[in-house]
Amino acid sequence: MTEAAPFDRVRIGVVSISDRASTGVYEDKGIPALKDWLTRALRNPVEWETRLIPDEQATISATLIDLVDSAKCDLVLTTGGTGPSPRDVTPEATLAVAHKEMPGFGEQMRQISLRFVPTAILSRQVAVIRGQSLIINLPGQPKSIAETLEGLPLAQPPVHGIFAAVPYCIDLIGGPYLETDDAVCKAFRPKSAQRPPPRG
Repeated sequence: MTEAAPFDRVRIGVVSISDRASTGVYEDKGIPALKDWLTRALRNPVEWETRLIPDEQATISATLIDLVDSAKCDLVLTTGGTGPSPRDVTPEATLAVAHKEMPGFGEQMRQISLRFVPTAILSRQVAVIRGQSLIINLPGQPKSIAETLEGLPLAQPPVHGIFAAVPYCIDLIGGPYLETDDAVCKAFRPKSAQRPPPRG
């Protein structure tokens, strides 16, 4: 009997996009919120690449390219800059570096947020694939970040969070095998794509 392999190492980029936080006007809460949720949700060992940058389209695009092409991140999550105001350019910067767009992620994030506020339709989050990396724009508020990632399991009917689909998406583009803590977020994979659980 073949012993199951240990958890794959994963490299994750987390990017907070804010003019004021990047210049020290106030403390950034996006990066801590992303790292906290991912640390609880993932069983894999994670290597972090963190960036705190202003709302400048060219800077955002260059940062995403660097994280994927140079730092070799398997997953990149951004927070901030997805509203309708003139300085909100994260979706444009993300689409500019995309090889493929994954519209279902943005659609589901807005569906989750609409449970709480009608202004969720103003959010413009997108998700894309660049090379072998998945890039997802998330909301700016820590509470909204957690809700969109893990969903609303106690709602009737329950609402799936977007992270349940992330591990299989990364499988399909040639990345590492992400293992989640089911108590935080149960990943969905077809039976044919599931690995036996690691021992120990």
